[in-house]
Amino acid sequence: MDDAARARRAAREALADVTPEHLRVAIDDRLVEATVTPGVLALVTARALDPEAAPEDVSDRAAGVQLIYEGLRLTRRLAHEEPWATAATHEADIDADMDVLVADVLVSRGFSLLAHTDAASAAVEVVRAFGRDQTLRDRPGTAPSEAATLDRNLEVDALELAVIAGTTAVDGEPPGELLTYARELAADYDGEFPPPARALPETTADRIADISDRAVSATDR
Repeated sequence: MDDAARARRAAREALADVTPEHLRVAIDDRLVEATVTPGVLALVTARALDPEAAPEDVSDRAAGVQLIYEGLRLTRRLAHEEPWATAATHEADIDADMDVLVADVLVSRGFSLLAHTDAASAAVEVVRAFGRDQTLRDRPGTAPSEAATLDRNLEVDALELAVIAGTTAVDGEPPGELLTYARELAADYDGEFPPPARALPETTADRIADISDRAVSATDR
């Protein structure tokens, strides 16, 4: 199974017990279509740092990262589009309410998957940063370029969280250069990531391993 399939399956399985069924189906439909780049990066990071790491030992963390990102991304879209203001029918209004509930469940379940890991505090900070950014974005007088930057921070934060989750899964601590690399990977994407095969270069694992090796060597001097 490739990393994209593994990350998607882990995210879907983490929500398989959600009730009522209509809500679970709405969540699952979204995850089936989701680009799972953050979850894949968590898996790639863990394997780059420890080739013996079992994928099943990292998949819950990858799912946690993915669910938090997917929930916040949906929240961002709802905040921008305000579908309640344009809903032409009662059914459209209900769909918007369902999207809010889906977003809440995604984020909360993502938190639960990371709550007892060393990535927990980073996950909390991602959500706090998202709230701050969206508050600043909505202030009167915010320039379009500034609003775009504030929106794009979510993609940056999601990939930072991914490398933190992947590193801590193998009992490591991400060096600053690795976080910088995660930010570089996210720099060109606005609104959502392309599929992992396009978002993450083939050299990603090698680059992560090299950064980690150099950080360890510097510490040993």
